[in-house]
Amino acid sequence: MNAPQIISLGCRMNIAESERMRAMLAGESDLVVVNSCAVTAEALRQTRQAIRRARRDHPTARLVVTGCAAEIDRAEIGAMSEVDGLIANAAKLDPRAWNVPGDAPPLAPTRTRAFVAVQNGCDHTCTFCVIPQGRGASRSLTVAEVLRDIEAHCAEGAREVVLTGVDLTSWGHDLPGAPRLGALVEAILAACPDLPRLRLSSVDGIEIDPLLFDLLANEARVMPHLHLSLQHGADLILKRMKRRHSHADAVELVARLKALRPDIAVGADLIAGFPTEDEAHHQANLSIIDELDIVHAHIFPFSPRPGTPAARMPQLSRDVVKARAASLRARAAQRRAVWLAGLVGETLPVLAERGGTGYAPNYAPVALPHGIAPGTIVDVTPSAVREGLLA
Repeated sequence: MNAPQIISLGCRMNIAESERMRAMLAGESDLVVVNSCAVTAEALRQTRQAIRRARRDHPTARLVVTGCAAEIDRAEIGAMSEVDGLIANAAKLDPRAWNVPGDAPPLAPTRTRAFVAVQNGCDHTCTFCVIPQGRGASRSLTVAEVLRDIEAHCAEGAREVVLTGVDLTSWGHDLPGAPRLGALVEAILAACPDLPRLRLSSVDGIEIDPLLFDLLANEARVMPHLHLSLQHGADLILKRMKRRHSHADAVELVARLKALRPDIAVGADLIAGFPTEDEAHHQANLSIIDELDIVHAHIFPFSPRPGTPAARMPQLSRDVVKARAASLRARAAQRRAVWLAGLVGETLPVLAERGGTGYAPNYAPVALPHGIAPGTIVDVTPSAVREGLLA
């Protein structure tokens, strides 16, 4: 192995950071980096599994772990015999932490979508979450820094930019004047008139400012795709999670957006089997999938993380948690299947990715004809849905 291998787990924030590490470490040989996740117990298990697999595949390479698991579960990960070293999460983009020159190119070449991390850390205290322990307090890139990154990606051929962050909608609160995320999106659109597609990663609906709402509802270059950090459909569980929105808040937000932009596709994170969740709470979780027309659902079975308040609450049995997660996934799959079927016959501009597939503006996955170069935006009129893809 000559070029370093970067294994990225978890969120889009990690993907963005992994691309920076790939460029920064381009001159290193026989190096494997696992950019880890620790958001759930399952994520930690997958991190350990990825470390063991990487060691089997690269027995003589130097194997270094960074990311949230290297911060939150430092002793456990550091004790693994496969691991040669740990890099603190806050230092993973610092060349000095890797003992490499500081003049490495800031970005890896881009051909399709570019993930741009504009915010890091989180100031909230959701009772189930360990991410503030791994990422620290919320902090934002300046508008100038963001524009510099995006312009570099566009120069490398990116046709779509995805703004990412641990708590994306908190961007700007720590900057002079406390600008809101809508101001950043507006600045990007003005500074990059040739960028055809701008997409947001997961957002906290209660923090969507009026300008951001207007851009989501009316700006064609902002993709019609809203992924909500929703977590649950029952108000009592949301309160026990220490979330700041209610069931009604989410319903009202989506209804307002769909009234102005009917084609907007809604995604959401939902947790199954949170402590104290009863059958009525679970039914509210199921029903919000239909109420919000959630077609991009990420379902997480609750797993207690040490040190969090939720870990000290009365727990449900693992069988119940798994069963409720399965029923949420089934309901979400039904909703998604109906949505995909409704797109058959509609002409969609699709950004081609590698592997013969691409994504429509609403993030519907589309199988492409042979020979479409990655990075090309091509109109496709699907005639069927095959294996979860419009084709």
